[in-house]
Amino acid sequence: MDLEVKWSPEATEDLESIAEYIARDSQFYARSVVTEMLAVSRHIREFPLIGRIVPEIGDERIRERFIYSYRMVYRIEPTRILIVAVIHGKRPLESISERFESGT
Repeated sequence: MDLEVKWSPEATEDLESIAEYIARDSQFYARSVVTEMLAVSRHIREFPLIGRIVPEIGDERIRERFIYSYRMVYRIEPTRILIVAVIHGKRPLESISERFESGT
């Protein structure tokens, strides 16, 4: 497929917050997590269906990849892949449900 990958402003903010939180204990691990998340985002451009369908939503256009203890949630659109959120695996998805309705 090889679609363009875009990060929503909210997902970018999520990633920055995660990096800041991890960096309190380790700059090295913060960089490692961010590097891995960016690598996964580049990989899904070629294989967008590799992520699992988000069970709480059940829409095959909304998928997720797990990176360490985080969920990278993305929406497959006709011309791009939009990374909608990066949240901790224990955080309820309902807390970000409004992000799936916008066309950011």
